[in-house]
Amino acid sequence: MHTPLVARCLRGLEAVVAAEVVASGLGAVTDLGHREVRFAARRVAPSLRTADDVFLLAAQRPDIGAARDAVADLAELVDLMDTEHLLSLRRGVTAPAGEITGIEVSASFLGRRSFTRYDVEDAVGRALAARLGVPYHSRRTGTAPPPGCCGWRLTLDGSRAVLMLRLEDRPLHRRAYKQRTVPGTLHPPLAAAMAALADIRPGHVVLDPCCGAGTVLIEAALAQPRARLHGFDLSADAVAAARANAGELPVVIRRVDAGRLPFPDGAVDRVLCNPPWGGQVPARGLLATAPTRWWTELRRVLAPDGRAVLLLPDGDDLATALAHDFTPVHVQRLRLFGAQPFLVQLMPGDTGRR
Repeated sequence: MHTPLVARCLRGLEAVVAAEVVASGLGAVTDLGHREVRFAARRVAPSLRTADDVFLLAAQRPDIGAARDAVADLAELVDLMDTEHLLSLRRGVTAPAGEITGIEVSASFLGRRSFTRYDVEDAVGRALAARLGVPYHSRRTGTAPPPGCCGWRLTLDGSRAVLMLRLEDRPLHRRAYKQRTVPGTLHPPLAAAMAALADIRPGHVVLDPCCGAGTVLIEAALAQPRARLHGFDLSADAVAAARANAGELPVVIRRVDAGRLPFPDGAVDRVLCNPPWGGQVPARGLLATAPTRWWTELRRVLAPDGRAVLLLPDGDDLATALAHDFTPVHVQRLRLFGAQPFLVQLMPGDTGRR
């Protein structure tokens, strides 16, 4: 028997998540929507690294539209679901330490509405709490839910309202390894998607010249532990954070200026990086006065058959890559916390291969 699951993800990564579902043998993809991938699971296991979270599909009904008066109709979703079956499936996967002590609901919707997400969450959360006989913790207060709360997700996409039950006690994107952080640190599922796009093989030399807290390299190490992984950053705080997060993983972290990389020409098979061109982290060192040096060094150390998977804030950076003899082989627009960066895969251009 197959179980209907829903993976939630960043906008733009739906196809990447779907590919991971298929490649990992979890099941068959049945639908791709806005920030979600539905699949029929052969086994109920929330093991997707490129997804923000994985949920059991609990119930669905037509979208209620934009009117505030219709919000109360969403309580019907609770009447439609098989509560005991859902909770049994969840217990079989996560084996929570204790009994469910409360309910918390996170909601989102597309389009203009005359109600807020909190109105939606409260309508469904109170109905769930009544069904399960436990307290409801409203997000309207701005306080974190207490331990033992069972997480539910509600989405309204213009055609249907969908209620889902989180499989884990906390969202998948909250990685256990991420003990320390620095400004500009990367969203772990996006880092995992970058590692997947890079197609890292055993023995590959992999470099992140601006590694920050090490998220990209850690995800790369988890995907391919037999690669040789190197992370550089000019910030002592970033180097300390990356080393702490990497723990015993086979990742070498050093304090190095990305404008002068300690590699011979053509020595790197894969580059994975979120360069410091955004608003959170300014360029430092040699890059502060000569930003294009980053591209010159990247082009120098990358092997003729190498690949660079980068997160670039806008199209100007892509044009700069072309000017430095790179050829884009993949370009994907994402939505990331209000920004719309490009996820790109580059290879050395024809000049470098002659």
